[in-house]
Amino acid sequence: MPHTPSPLLLALRAGTQACHQRLEARLPFFRDDFDLPAYRRLIQAYYGFHAPLQALLADHQGSERAKTTVLEHDLLALGLSRAEVAALPRCEALPATADEASVLGVMYVIEGSTLGGQVLKRAMAERLGIDGDHGARFLDVYGPLTGAHWRSFLQRLDQPAASHPQTVAAAIATFECFEHWLQDCGVLA
Repeated sequence: MPHTPSPLLLALRAGTQACHQRLEARLPFFRDDFDLPAYRRLIQAYYGFHAPLQALLADHQGSERAKTTVLEHDLLALGLSRAEVAALPRCEALPATADEASVLGVMYVIEGSTLGGQVLKRAMAERLGIDGDHGARFLDVYGPLTGAHWRSFLQRLDQPAASHPQTVAAAIATFECFEHWLQDCGVLA
């Protein structure tokens, strides 16, 4: 049975639509000049954002939602050494995660991106010849559990503890922090 969107999910979709579309339009995945070196730089930037953010979220989500190890795997498969991965810069301007409402806003962006990864996984396999064993595991980070993880997150959104305005503000801040980080890394269009 399909999930009926909660009022909070509807507020998140509406509140983040503009910043989501802006970021999506700037991501280089479908640019004509997007090649394997550009993909590697992009995954390095993703790692630099997700690694510190995952540390902030560690007490708020299960280890099954961790993405840093998968990003490390991809970077190693793309030719970086462990020392090079460890030396990658990390984003310091992260969204606030001080309370459940903020955590839900941050997770909305991070968990929602795993759904988009399904589309990117197929496109990058076709375009760059990469897959889960060759640098693109992050694009399918949950594998066959992607839908189940999203549904379980939606159930968490259904809980009455979250403040809609605060959760939406945290989601917007997450999109903006991520976009600024990717801009600073020089990987956006």
